[in-house]
Amino acid sequence: MPILDQLQSDVKAAMKAGEKDKVQALRLVVADLQRAIKEGNSDEVGVLQSARKKRLESAKAFRDGGRDEAAAQEEREAELIDVYLPAQMSDDELAGIVAEAIEQTGAAGPADMGKVMGTVMPRVKGLADGNRVQAAVKERLT
Repeated sequence: MPILDQLQSDVKAAMKAGEKDKVQALRLVVADLQRAIKEGNSDEVGVLQSARKKRLESAKAFRDGGRDEAAAQEEREAELIDVYLPAQMSDDELAGIVAEAIEQTGAAGPADMGKVMGTVMPRVKGLADGNRVQAAVKERLT
């Protein structure tokens, strides 16, 4: 079942259960997906990752501004989005892919980080967060 269909089904279930916060959060995600599809972007996982990232960034900004309640709401929404994302790749799997990419590109140091990232990211799309990949590549190249 496509993610959009699952989300719409979960919105209905949350409405029936009276979970107003969940309904609101899921509706925002459904709107993001529908907008992306309308614009010709059928990468549901990418849209979900983007929505999750926005919420985590907002939570950090709210925390920095002393608005812990709003930050907690954003974090709950990010956790809700996590349910619809594929399981993340293990650190060992990621390290293996990074090692292969370094070997393929002939990267020798931090200056070659862009080459390695360009090779790794398409292979781990949807399975590893960009920040995790960046940290793994940086660790191997330093």
